[in-house]
Amino acid sequence: MSRYARQMCLPQIGSAGQARLAKSRVAVVGAGGLGATVLPQIVGAGVGFIRILDPDIVEESNLHRQTLYRMADLGRPKVEVAAETLTGLNPDCTLEPHRGRLDPASVHGWLTDVDLVVDAADSFATSYALSDFCRQGGVPLISASAQAQQGYVGGFCGGAPSLRAVFPDLPAVMGNCADTGVMGPVVASVAGLQAQMTLAVLLNLMPSPLGQLLSLDLSKWHVSGFRFDGAPEPDRAVPDILSSTQIIAQDLVVDLRSAAPPVPKPAPDQRVVFICNSGLRAWRAAKALEAQGHARVAIIGMGE
Repeated sequence: MSRYARQMCLPQIGSAGQARLAKSRVAVVGAGGLGATVLPQIVGAGVGFIRILDPDIVEESNLHRQTLYRMADLGRPKVEVAAETLTGLNPDCTLEPHRGRLDPASVHGWLTDVDLVVDAADSFATSYALSDFCRQGGVPLISASAQAQQGYVGGFCGGAPSLRAVFPDLPAVMGNCADTGVMGPVVASVAGLQAQMTLAVLLNLMPSPLGQLLSLDLSKWHVSGFRFDGAPEPDRAVPDILSSTQIIAQDLVVDLRSAAPPVPKPAPDQRVVFICNSGLRAWRAAKALEAQGHARVAIIGMGE
């Protein structure tokens, strides 16, 4: 056990805690900026089984912040490279890579047999879908986001309030790394906290990070946090998060990726499904229609 000696000497961990980590099963959704830092940390700590889901290949613009990858990896699937590299880091850990985009239709098949889900996706629609699943199944969710010089990380579900309870709506201004940019150390800082929260939940350390949110603004060297244990859940999960396979013939589908999307004129009981790449425009369109009195709205974030 010399590999884990430096963490096993902590009284909160010891041999019992290390054995708990070895038996733990974790799903990491996203092997990009956040995942590329979270994965080596939890693999190095001795988490026994990790399922990795990501649809993307390694690109040169990734490398300034995704230091799990190298120039020789360009064009290869991230999950494939990650599994190879991480197996070399710690052969005690079983890595199960899956190249593909997780969506609400497939979430149950990938996540029902894990103890904890790490949300390292770059799509807020995916994050909300993960939260909806984890809340229903009582599975802890460690979710994070980073862009520019800011980020947050929090422990949701698993007995704590969900992402929808803390963020019932999206901010008025919301970008992504491709549009607003991001500094590598900011991503690594947020992901390091995400990895620490993951290990703390698996080890049952107290106080629990479930129900805790931390925010970082490194442009001002400011770190803050708060507990949200008593945050109320919304009465209804609006809008629903769907996948394209869940569209039915009776739905009114509005594709916001087109140059001139139609103005929806639904029947009173008809479900309106808005589609865009990230889900952001779809979310805002769905909330606007709901505010006009039409309750049956849903969104799909198709990815780039």
